[in-house]
Amino acid sequence: MKIALIVNPLIPVPPEQYGGIERVVYVLIRELLKMGHEITLYANPDSKPGCELTGYRESENYGLKDLVKINLLTSSLLFKNFDVVHTFGRMSNIASLMPFKQPKIVSYQLPPTLSQVKKAVKIAAKNSLYFTACSNFIAQQISHIGNVTTIYNSVDMDDYHFNAEVDADAPLVFLGRIQQEKGTAIAIEIALKTNKKLIIAGNIPAEQVHQQYFNEQVRPFIDQDQIKYIGPVNNIQKNELLGNAAALLMPVTWDEPFGIVMAEALACGTPVIGFNRGAVPEVVTNGSTGFVCSNANEMIEAVNSISTISRSNCRKVAEEKFSSNVMARQYEQLYKFSIK
Repeated sequence: MKIALIVNPLIPVPPEQYGGIERVVYVLIRELLKMGHEITLYANPDSKPGCELTGYRESENYGLKDLVKINLLTSSLLFKNFDVVHTFGRMSNIASLMPFKQPKIVSYQLPPTLSQVKKAVKIAAKNSLYFTACSNFIAQQISHIGNVTTIYNSVDMDDYHFNAEVDADAPLVFLGRIQQEKGTAIAIEIALKTNKKLIIAGNIPAEQVHQQYFNEQVRPFIDQDQIKYIGPVNNIQKNELLGNAAALLMPVTWDEPFGIVMAEALACGTPVIGFNRGAVPEVVTNGSTGFVCSNANEMIEAVNSISTISRSNCRKVAEEKFSSNVMARQYEQLYKFSIK
C-alpha cells in the first residue's frame, strides 16, 4: 500500500529526547517499511524517518495561516494515488480531504475535541473516515460518534534491553515532563518515605507555572544523592536508566491518555507503579506488571512489594501488547479495511 503519514511539525521524527507521538510514528514507519509498504511522511523538515519525507513548518502560535498552508499541502494528496492518509496530528490538517472518498484515519493521542469529531463525521464522505485511540480510555470518549479502534502505542523491543535482575539498592525512576500533572513531587515524597533513591529525568517546560513548580516543589529536595535530577535523556540513556531501575513511578494527577514511558519500562523488565488515572490500568496489570494505586499510601506499599513482580513477565507482556510489530499489524489491518 501507498500510505501518507502526517504529524504536527514541531518536533522531528524521530525525536532526540522528548516526543512521544513522534517516536511512535517513527517505529510505525520502520515496521510498515519492513512489511513492504510505501510511506511518505509529512513532518518537520529536520526529520530522518527512513522513508520519503515532505517537510513543512508552522508558526509558533498555530493560526489560520497555518491551517490554510497545511491544507494546501495535504489537498495535493488527492492526486498522488495514496491508498490511505493517516494523521497523528490535528484533524484540521486534512480538513480539505473530508468530502472525498479517499480513506482517512485520525489517530488520537490526547482527549478529542468532541465538537470537531462530530463536525468531521458530518462532512466526511461516507465510510471514508476512521479514528484510532491510543487507549480504551480515549476511545470510549468518541465511540458513540464515529468508527474508532483502540491501537496501543508501542516501542521497538530491539531498542530496549531486558534486564532480568537489578541491584538490591536499585533506584526508583521518574521519567517525564517535570510538571504537576505528571506528579514529580509525589514521586519525591514516595522515595523519601520508603527511603529509596530516586532518579528524576525529563525536561522542565518553559511555561512559568512549570518553572515555579520545579523551583518550589522539586528543586529543594534534589541533593544529587538520594534524590537526583539528570535532565532530559536520549534513547540510549533512557534504556540504561529504565533497565537499571527497581520501578518506574507514574504518580500522575491527570488522566494519562497512554504513557509510552510505561511501555518502555516494561520492555526493560521494569515494573510500573502508577495512580489509577486514564490509561494506567490498561498498561499496568495490578500485581502482575506493577501496581495500580489510588493514593500515595498505596504507592508506598507497592514500592515495598516490588520484589513480588516478575521482571521477565513485564518483558513478556510488553512484547505481546506493546511491541512495534503488534501495533503495525493492527494499523495494517485497519488500512486494508478502510480501502475496501
